[in-house]
Amino acid sequence: MVPADSAVLLPPSGGLATNGSDIFGNPVAPQIFVQNAVVTISHLTVDGTGNNLAGCGAPTLEGIYYQNSSGTITDNVVRNQYQTDFADFGGCQNGLAINVESLTSSSTVTISNNFVQSYQKNGITATGAATGSSGPGPDVTIMANYIVGLGANALNWGAAPPAAENGIQFGFGASGKITGNVVIDDIWPPDTSSDTGDAASGILVYASAGITVSSNDVGSTQFGIVAITDPSYGPADGTIITANKVTGTQIFDAIDLCSNGDTAQGNFLFGNTESGIHADSSCGGTGTGETIKGNTISGSCAGVLNGGGGAIGANTYLNVTNTVLSGDVCPAVAPGVKAAASSNKRQSKARPSPYIPAKK
Repeated sequence: MVPADSAVLLPPSGGLATNGSDIFGNPVAPQIFVQNAVVTISHLTVDGTGNNLAGCGAPTLEGIYYQNSSGTITDNVVRNQYQTDFADFGGCQNGLAINVESLTSSSTVTISNNFVQSYQKNGITATGAATGSSGPGPDVTIMANYIVGLGANALNWGAAPPAAENGIQFGFGASGKITGNVVIDDIWPPDTSSDTGDAASGILVYASAGITVSSNDVGSTQFGIVAITDPSYGPADGTIITANKVTGTQIFDAIDLCSNGDTAQGNFLFGNTESGIHADSSCGGTGTGETIKGNTISGSCAGVLNGGGGAIGANTYLNVTNTVLSGDVCPAVAPGVKAAASSNKRQSKARPSPYIPAKK
């Protein structure tokens, strides 16, 4: 008898083709498509090798896609969710390993104990229907997954830069929690020294309010954990970020709070290039009302960048150049003066890059 765990799902010999639309009407080509149902998917290897999807106009490649559905995605391997011509057409916002989308708040999905590796855009994505305000969207628990981006290997994919990856993205009104995951190697090579463009993130909360991000281990990314309010799609206010470990971010912050009323408490932040925690004012009146206390921050340019100007609680600072620094740039510069690109510190135009299906 063949054990269940040996089952490998590959594209057919001719590759994948459009077999539906996402909740915004964009064409999709998922290997597993669950629509308006309650389903458990477990003990499968979903491999996108040989998908034959090419060009930025191709349908969205997805390993496992839940649409307006509930259930559990557990104990799977999802890998190689990138286009066949990935090396030739950089920046295409395609390739989602696991994706959950819903137009209602009645969809409840748990994503746990999966190994997700080698995706073009996002490892695990949860998306709601927000198009100007938060919600509605699915209630998703993402827990105990191991998620590995292309990392330094992205440099070997050809002359064209790949998309800016996100290990986990919660967005557009989705609700729920992100807990106990390991997320590593999300890098966008062109932003290693430039002052414009996009950047990769380990965990990105985008226009979804009240999300809990706890006990995750994030490493070797550009941004570690980020909460961003978008004026067009809604707030990410009230994000709770506790007991995470973030190490070795390249260029940017371990925790970036570009929203309001967030909590960053009890996190361990080591060897991150810019700041341990950034109360970030650059998303339009953001970085205010933040609770930042009880964190251990070591080896950053700034322990806390205080762009929002609020009160900062007691934290432990080890080998930090500036413990608490006003503003949104480290090292600080005079108003109207651009920080040197060679400093490898925050440049105001560089932001995390979400997957936005409505604007594909």
